[in-house]
Amino acid sequence: MLSKTVSTKIMGSMRGFPSHRINYSTSSVNVVGRELIKSRALEKDELRPLYMDFQATTPMDPRVLDAMLPYQVNYYGNPHSRTHAYGWESESAMEKARKQVADLIAADPREIVFTSGATESNNMSIKLLEETIRPETSLVSVMTVNNEIGVMQPVEEIGRICRSRNVFFHTDAAQAVGKVPINVSDWKVDLMSISGHKIYGPKGVGALYVRRRPRVRMEPLQNGGGQERGLRSGTVPTPLAVGLGAACEIAQQELEYDHRWVSLLAKRLVQKIMSEVPDVVMNGDPEQRYPGCINLSFAYVEGESLLMALKDVALSSGSACTSASLEPSYVLRAIGTDEDLAHSSIRFGIGRFSTEAEVDFTAEKCIQQVKRLREMSPLWEMVQEGIDLKSIKWSQH
Repeated sequence: MLSKTVSTKIMGSMRGFPSHRINYSTSSVNVVGRELIKSRALEKDELRPLYMDFQATTPMDPRVLDAMLPYQVNYYGNPHSRTHAYGWESESAMEKARKQVADLIAADPREIVFTSGATESNNMSIKLLEETIRPETSLVSVMTVNNEIGVMQPVEEIGRICRSRNVFFHTDAAQAVGKVPINVSDWKVDLMSISGHKIYGPKGVGALYVRRRPRVRMEPLQNGGGQERGLRSGTVPTPLAVGLGAACEIAQQELEYDHRWVSLLAKRLVQKIMSEVPDVVMNGDPEQRYPGCINLSFAYVEGESLLMALKDVALSSGSACTSASLEPSYVLRAIGTDEDLAHSSIRFGIGRFSTEAEVDFTAEKCIQQVKRLREMSPLWEMVQEGIDLKSIKWSQH
């Protein structure tokens, strides 16, 4: 827990300031507080918080680990060694995994290139588009499901428009693969990025879908042995590829069940919180979204303070890729969210292994802490008195 001194400083610094100024006066204290919580959480005797951050990463499905282990210990050959059984075993496993990934997105296995993850896949795609772009062409790259607010883009419509104008279309589907049905042919996608650790698979592995017909020609990011049809040189790590393949196969088998379960839990969480706490805004489109990514803004509460108060639950205030910054989410600002609300947002991630008990615990803790923080906020007190905060001219110090 935070020391009484630090807690007093954090709360004290909030008094008398509008929420859009709180960020600047408490950022350093928030960082100190967060580091204290982090150090305590890493102590062996400390109970770990329950996990509600499935957009940042997912726990590995035990079935995926079972599939990987033999290739970590017994079948350790280089999959590119063509002269002995060790290589043949690994190559067979690698090609099986390639088909498992392809089947999940309705692609041809020959269109799948193994990478280290979605970031590398994205970079490979962008380099291709930069190399082939002409003055009369344009580049379209869209995230299928946004990792902060869960909004799903009309990818099929975008793909149709791009194809009709002979423009390459790339989508980062790291948050969508294995969670929503995908058919790359119907979507008319030319390139698609996939990440293993977002679908209950291992970290450090991903894939890039590269359309064969009409063919997409690519330039490799790096030169070497010419593996992966010359697009991604370097030995493919068989255990990781097997893990990615197993994760994709499991996702395909359980996609419909997972989606129903996640939808049920998401609805339960939102209803519990909004029925008890007023002035809560769900960010993003309420319908065109993946239900497991819930982004809520709690008016008159500082997001970082709420995160520290909810230390029993692993949550985030946005993307894990940019969470080191205390600036408001650029995604929320881009959709027109006021800066005050952007600073008060929390992302709740629900996944395959989430339970009703965890959702209920999270909702109860959130309700309790939001009410507590608002009771300490002069802004909340002014709102309760009927004062329009937007009509106030705050003095600068």
